[in-house]
Amino acid sequence: MEDTYNNRTSLVKGAKDMVKEAKRHATKKVNKVVDRATDEYSSHHNYSRFQDEEDEDEDFYRNPPRQDGEGYHDNEEGSSDATEGHDDEDEIYEGEYQGIPSAGDRKHKEGQVALGQPMSDATRDRKELEQERQADEEELAQQYELIIQECGHGRFQWQLFLVLGLALMSDGVEVFVVGFVLPSAETDMCVPNSSSGWLGSVVYLGMMIGALFWGGMSDKVGRRQCLLICMSTNGFFAFLSSFVQGYGFFLLCRLVAGFGIGGAVPIVFSFFAEVLSREKRGEHLSWLCMFWMIGEIYASAMAWAIIPHYGWSFSMGSAYQFHSWRVFVVVCALPCVCAVVALTFMPESPRFYLEVGKHDEAWMILKQIHDTNMRARGQPEKVFTVNRIKIPKQLDELVEMKSESGNAVSKVFFRIKSETHGIYLNLMKCFNYPMRENMMRLAIVWFTLSFGYYGLSVWFPDVIKHLQADEYASKVKTHNNEHIEDFTFNFTLENQIHQNGLFINDRFINMKLKSVTFIDSTFRNCYFDDVTSVGSFFRNCTFIDVFFFNTDIDESKLIDGTEVLNSTFTHNKTGCQMTFDDDYSAYWVYFINFLGTLAVLPGNIVSALLMDKIGRLSMLGGSMVLSGISCFFLWFGTSESMMIFMLCLYNGLSISAWNSLDVVTTESFPTVRRGTGFGFCNALCKLAAVLGNLIFGSLVSITKAIPILMASSVLVGGGLVGLRLPDTRANVLM
Repeated sequence: MEDTYNNRTSLVKGAKDMVKEAKRHATKKVNKVVDRATDEYSSHHNYSRFQDEEDEDEDFYRNPPRQDGEGYHDNEEGSSDATEGHDDEDEIYEGEYQGIPSAGDRKHKEGQVALGQPMSDATRDRKELEQERQADEEELAQQYELIIQECGHGRFQWQLFLVLGLALMSDGVEVFVVGFVLPSAETDMCVPNSSSGWLGSVVYLGMMIGALFWGGMSDKVGRRQCLLICMSTNGFFAFLSSFVQGYGFFLLCRLVAGFGIGGAVPIVFSFFAEVLSREKRGEHLSWLCMFWMIGEIYASAMAWAIIPHYGWSFSMGSAYQFHSWRVFVVVCALPCVCAVVALTFMPESPRFYLEVGKHDEAWMILKQIHDTNMRARGQPEKVFTVNRIKIPKQLDELVEMKSESGNAVSKVFFRIKSETHGIYLNLMKCFNYPMRENMMRLAIVWFTLSFGYYGLSVWFPDVIKHLQADEYASKVKTHNNEHIEDFTFNFTLENQIHQNGLFINDRFINMKLKSVTFIDSTFRNCYFDDVTSVGSFFRNCTFIDVFFFNTDIDESKLIDGTEVLNSTFTHNKTGCQMTFDDDYSAYWVYFINFLGTLAVLPGNIVSALLMDKIGRLSMLGGSMVLSGISCFFLWFGTSESMMIFMLCLYNGLSISAWNSLDVVTTESFPTVRRGTGFGFCNALCKLAAVLGNLIFGSLVSITKAIPILMASSVLVGGGLVGLRLPDTRANVLM
């Protein structure tokens, strides 16, 4: 009787096992039918289906499972927390997350192979493992494209678009803060002409290092985390730089701020491209580029509205001065702060998570994208049908271990050294075959476009100022052999030359000297009280029994043999004096830059609408050639109006090249090296900006022909090289 009962129990248990196995394979067959239907619907995608499932089906029929339940124990133990609470007899609905099927399949495949042949990664060649990972990445790229299409394009992408747009806007602001702040900051901090221009070079140097470092780190630790760190670094040190007084500390703060913002461009474009489908990528990456232009407009508008208002300042004695240009620096840090706050509410890139083997995290984010978009469309009941995603083979890396006995500082330096070495190795892979030739072409295009663009744009305010200075000098008033006695000067003297003058018992009280030069003049028994001078000098003059109180007249303005006899200087003003409230040229320079940035708007809209229609390469090469030709005609500009018109034309034509180059660069690298490759190209961009800044700055006061011809030639040459790049429009993100 007991034997009969045991047999019946075994029979029932075996029947249940067979029913469960049959149900599992029936579900798998249904999923295969759905997948094949999806493939037929999306026949335009080059998507190869997985062979693992068919191999498992064949193994099942060749080696049916034992009825005693053996073989299911591991599957039950490896179930995900997401399915906890389901009974074995419960029906699994389509779209319900069932753990990590691909990871489980991989574990099964790596543990045992048909015919009993062992397969251990430790005994396999490294090259063979890399080839297997490459095949997995190609398979994942095709599947990921279909998943993104199922998730749709909607609210989630637009939310991420705005958040990443703020970060990109901060980069545009940082670039143009340099040109706008440069004249005022160097004047306020008494920077000699020999050190002029270092501010722009230091900021671009920091951005160059930051682009390479943060772009590489984003491939190792994630897009979102790196972007948060680099944006926070930029915001903090940009804000701090507005309060420091010494030029050295100011340069240091702007260097670190540039290092932080340098990672924005490579991470932003990599991040956004990884949540876009192939047919949406070109257009929406181009729309994202518009935020860089918005950053230009914001910086120009704020400079125009704030910097010339010198009344927006305060001082704490003579040691601490907070002028209007410092207010401008604080205002320009606001987009970065907003980007950091908004970014904390966004998830990591799911494509990055899949690349590093984090299947659960990637699946949850993709489901969040799908559900967010479906709710926005009014279809909340639509189910996310993806329940397994391919994960590339994870290769072990040799990591040098640091002794636990080391101090904290040595551990930090060791970690930085290790991460930098990893970035270097990843970068070297960008120069391996078959990417070497395309990488070199991309580098040439980035360098030439940046050299011409930044070289002209950053120093263009100085070109306008030189034109204004020439016109200003032509209106100078000259006074010769004047004799003035017992007279009170309490008004502004501007743009004058006083030669061989004699001033006796005169009073200079509460007045301003702007671009006034006294030559071979004598001052006897005169009184100077609260006198401010800008661009004014006393050449070979003589001061006899003169009293100076609260003036900025010192030995730097008493030049060319000027003698001071029996005279007294009391409570002299310290520091360099800013220009005046009625300085019309400052308004004019910033307004010109504002017009130049507005001219970019039509080109940005046109490039976004036509990016996928006429192609990336045609737009890149054509835009660079046309902007080079328009740059050449700046040589013939002899008036401010002509130069302004050519500047607007040049900016409007060159923006299409920038947009298409960003798209091509994003699509040219695989996910595991996208941040590193883009970061290297962007670092070249900043290196070209430094060279353009120094070269154009040294020549702008000598001649305008050489810088303009140089910029025109490199733009045309880079455009021709850009036409030889491979077309990436049909690429899926590897």
